[in-house]
Amino acid sequence: MKNFMNHVDNILTESLDGFAAAHADILELGEEREFVRRKQVKPGKVALISGGGTGHEPLHAGFVGSGMLDAACPGQIFTSPTPNQMLSAAQAVDGGAGVLFIVKNYSGDMMNFQMAAEMLDQDNETVIVNDDVAVENSTYTTGRRGVAGTLIVEKILGAAAERGDSLAQLKALGDAVNKATASMGVALTSCTVPAAGKPTFQIGADEMEVGVGIHGEPGRRRVPLASADAIAAELTGAVMKDLSLRAGQEVILLVNGFGGTPMLELYLMVNAVHKLLAAAGVVAVRHLTGSYVTSLEMAGCSVTVTVADAELLALWDAPVHTAALRWGM
Repeated sequence: MKNFMNHVDNILTESLDGFAAAHADILELGEEREFVRRKQVKPGKVALISGGGTGHEPLHAGFVGSGMLDAACPGQIFTSPTPNQMLSAAQAVDGGAGVLFIVKNYSGDMMNFQMAAEMLDQDNETVIVNDDVAVENSTYTTGRRGVAGTLIVEKILGAAAERGDSLAQLKALGDAVNKATASMGVALTSCTVPAAGKPTFQIGADEMEVGVGIHGEPGRRRVPLASADAIAAELTGAVMKDLSLRAGQEVILLVNGFGGTPMLELYLMVNAVHKLLAAAGVVAVRHLTGSYVTSLEMAGCSVTVTVADAELLALWDAPVHTAALRWGM
């Protein structure tokens, strides 16, 4: 595996420095690069903080800015940030209305964010994202994994926080959005953590891993590579079953790339999923397509569906200005 790097130990710090320089108009780094924060604290607003291991870019740092996160804590590649990082971030972006942590359901993230919440002086709540329908338990979790649905939760809560919702309101909304969201992914290749220097798992050129996690965790099964329509049918069918989708419902559809899949193929998958939803009478009224919750250079994609009413659609449409998402500004 070839990488652009100077030394494997400096990949994160040098990447964070470049990220901050490229987006200096909207964000800045905390001391010792413990977190990425939006430049201006908004007084009276609940602060939204998330984070996790790097290697999933643009999640989470790419969603820091107006209309989304106030801060994101980056850990080493596929490794949770520390409670101290989360405490420092909360103190830096506290607007006086409390702190809401948005946490993907992975053991390290759960443990460290819980420790930070217990040590924090400010009022705080936590929303746990567990949208992956592929497996109920995995190497990294007790219960379902948090994957690309995290973006949906962060966008909708970001808009609600920006308009002035209280901590309790945001907690309730976040739990509701998570419950209304389901995802499932498929990997065509593995990814390679630079420090390891070899693929996370072995997969044949004619195979795919159905239900893979964003760290390369095993999915439901290893099977021969199938057509895009067949892959879309399995992923979409699992998501629709989990959400008990009914004809006439409106949804947000996110087709997310894992880092190594071109947009040409992602839009082909959008077409396949869109037809499946339409055949069931489900209307995809909003679309987002691209590599937003990645697994380094893994080839593959995930399908995320969120059942959305008028309020959720209005929050989704609300202005956002971050490194990775910008609209309505």
